Amino acid sequence: METLQQLRDYFPTAVFTGKCLVFISEDWRVELTEHKDSDYSRGADQPSVIRVRIFRKAVNGEFVPGFYEDFQLPILGELAEQIEKYVQLAIGANLRENVE
Repeated sequence: METLQQLRDYFPTAVFTGKCLVFISEDWRVELTEHKDSDYSRGADQPSVIRVRIFRKAVNGEFVPGFYEDFQLPILGELAEQIEKYVQLAIGANLRENVE
């Protein structure tokens, strides 16, 4: 959860639920979750995997899972930039301002 807590500072419109970062708007929900590699043969210095899941609101008002992408970049600034670019291209909104 350490990386998610650091990303929370980069994305001021995000809400940290204790298990994920959530961006929500009228039409979209974006969740960031952190996953540690369970392969203990690899070094402990490997960065966590951040999974970005994108949901779109259906006609019935429920958020329906659309697609996801996993990010594993060691530099926090680069990780945040790539996540922001991915979501911006996927939903057409800027995470640092408001998900519209």
